[in-house]
Parts: sequence; C-alpha cells; structure tokens
Amino acid sequence: MTPTTTITAIATPQGRGGVGVIRLSGPNAFAIAEALTNKSLPAPRMAGFRQFKDAQDEVIDEGLILCFKAPHSFTGEDVVEVQGHGGVVVQNALLARLLSLGAVAAKAGEFSLRAFENGKMDLVQAEAISDLIDASSEAAARSAVRSLQGAFSLRVNEVLEQLIHLRLHVEAAIDFPEEEIDFLADGRILTLLEQVQGAVSQVQKSAKQGQLLREGLQVVIAGKPNAGKSSLLNALAGIDRAIVTDIAGTTRDVLHEKITLNGLPITLTDTAGLRETGDIVEQEGIKRAYREIEQADLLLLVYDLTTDDDPLALADGFFHQRDPKRLLLIANKADLAEQTPHQDELNGFKRIILSARQGEGLNTLIQAISAHAGYQPEESTFIARTRHLDAMVRCQQHLADARVQLVEFHAGELMAESLRLAQHALSEITGEFSADDLLGKIFGSFCIGK
Repeated sequence: MTPTTTITAIATPQGRGGVGVIRLSGPNAFAIAEALTNKSLPAPRMAGFRQFKDAQDEVIDEGLILCFKAPHSFTGEDVVEVQGHGGVVVQNALLARLLSLGAVAAKAGEFSLRAFENGKMDLVQAEAISDLIDASSEAAARSAVRSLQGAFSLRVNEVLEQLIHLRLHVEAAIDFPEEEIDFLADGRILTLLEQVQGAVSQVQKSAKQGQLLREGLQVVIAGKPNAGKSSLLNALAGIDRAIVTDIAGTTRDVLHEKITLNGLPITLTDTAGLRETGDIVEQEGIKRAYREIEQADLLLLVYDLTTDDDPLALADGFFHQRDPKRLLLIANKADLAEQTPHQDELNGFKRIILSARQGEGLNTLIQAISAHAGYQPEESTFIARTRHLDAMVRCQQHLADARVQLVEFHAGELMAESLRLAQHALSEITGEFSADDLLGKIFGSFCIGK
C-alpha cells in the first residue's frame, strides 16, 4: 500500500440500522465521491444531501456527504464520509461502487495508522481509540478518553524532557573534562537522575492502574464439589448464571461471566468441583478447571464452613503451591455454620467468611479482590497496555545501570549510553521509536474502518 492510494471501508457495524457510514481517505477521495454522486461536493465540513449512483446512473441509495480537506481531517488526508441507510445489502453495494471507482479496501486500523503517520496523533492516542471502542466499563472508557486527549502522552513527554536535560549535563561533563569542576562528582547529576527515576515510577504506577482497567482481572473460583462455587458466581454477577443444586458435581464445564466490580473489569470463571471421580464427563470438566486455574490472576478457593476441611491443605492438594499474592480463601455457608461474615487471616493468607446464598460478606470480598489486584481508581488514571509497562520497566533498568556507572565506576561515557537507552525505551511508548512490525501488530488489532 502506497501513500498515493485512496482507501475506503464501512465505518459502522454491519447490520440493520438507520444510518450506515462509509469512509474514504486519500488523494482521490473527493474525485471518487463526485463520481459516486455525479454532482459537485458540498463545501468542507458542510453536510450535503446527495443520491449515490452506480455505473448505469441508477440510484443505489441516498443520504448525506461530508468532506474534510487535508490536513484538517482525522487522517490528515482528504476524507469523505458517505452517510446512507444502514443495511448489509445497501452498504455493500455502495462499498463495491467505491472500489470500482478506484478506491482500495482499507486494512484493519489503516485510517488510524495514516493519522499516526501524518502526525495527527501519537501512538498512545491511536491505541486509545481502539481501547475506547473496546472499553468494558465506564471507568475504562473515561481513562481511554484521557489517553486519547493526550494525558498519558503528556506525562511521558514530561519525563522525557527531564531525561534529556539530564543527558545534556552528562554529555557536557564528558565533553569538557579539562574544566576544574568535576561535574560527575558534584552531586547535581545524581540528584537529577533520582528525580527522573522518581518521575518514571509515578507514571508507572498510574499506568498499572490503566492496564488493569483495559485488560481486567482473570478470577477463577475453585474448590471441592458443593462448596458453593456456583452460588458465589451468581451472587457476584447478580444473576442466576450457574445452575445451583445440592447434588455434588452439578458444574461439569467451565463457565465464564464478565462483570465489573468497583469499576474494575473482571472475567469470573466457575469451575467443576475438584475431586477424584470415575465419571468421564466430570473428569473432562476437572481437566478444564485446572487449565483455568493455571491462567488465573487470582484464585478464590471456596470451602464449606460446615465441614472439617482445612483450606490450606486443600490448596496444597489442588494447586501444589501456596501463593498469598494469588490465592484468596473463601469460607462459605457462614449462615449454616452460624458465623458472622468477616475478614481475617489464616497463616498469612487472607480469608473472607461469607454466605454466598444469603449475599452476606460480598462487599468485603469485592474490596479484597480490588486490593489483591492493587486497583485504586483515580480520576486521573489513563488507559495503558502491557507494552507501555514493559517499556517503562526497561527504562528503569537502564536508569539503574546509569546510577551504577555514576556512583560506583564514575564512568561518564557508560552512564551516557545507559541514559540514551533509557530515553529510547521511553520513546517507544509514544511511537517516536517504533519498529514496523510493532506498528503492524498494534493497528492490525483495530476495527475495519477505524
């Protein structure tokens, strides 16, 4: 695909609807739109009513046309939006006509890619478009909007300015060794370095919250049969999603439910009861349960308070390890055991005593899940991705190397190289330094027409 091509795609979801929008972007967008209507186009940013015609001058549809003259458009190129009626047949007919007039079918995310390449937005803002479309909660949508408006980019660029300022001091110390003052030893450079490290940590902290909002938390409910796992899923989801009976082994398969707790998107998974069984169907359900357990961010081990079960012994038997960062003990059926729902600790593990069927103690569990994830919603949170956090981790590693070179070895040249690598890593976030394969992967995950 060359910059001289004009791309087109249906920008609205295909299906039956009142309005369907098709986009054109590129040097021939206006000429193709004129050929579609057999009339002159309305002035830029002014809607005009037109009939859309085929090669035989027969009317395919009618509606509005909007034109955006480069560079004042989403992509930075000439852009036309054809707004007709929403329907699969009519939209595909219009798209086919535009393709016959010389447009090329857009790839996934190609409109946003052109906007990025034409300097209309940086990579973080482009990603935020996709994240806003895919947002699974209001908090995630608000955070995506903040990233789209440049809040995340601004924070990163502020740190980059500090880092560049530090690099200038170090380079000056290297370039003027004949000066009587030893710039590397006067404490000023170490202070600036510590300030940069602190700034990166602050952005990192906010980005982790944004990553949780975007990717959510994988929470798996596990335990013996009849412990109340399905009742807990229903209670947290607020609907009777899973079948609940007094018969052990009712759940034979994995059941997923997407919910939002305190603004945090969660995929909640109910699994088959873990036990030895000769039932072939139940055995398969248990195998699937273990696969889900391996991938979980957080495990809720549910056990029955009315029995003599030792939850930590169950954890050893089921999971073959104890990890307080990943395991939450859920003591269920507090109503039957005549215990008051509360939160405590058992040998260093957080335990929630509740009644899933009565709905008692659920708020305590919800708060515990949020705390386990480290989720602390803030009004200033921006959406973030794993690659952003990875870039910041590498930046911090290079800054730590720079500190070692300064403090232990007094090696200005090696420190300067570490700082250069730190800047390179941080600049990957906004796309200042990005490999083509990374861009293809990012924009290839976008919607067609965006």
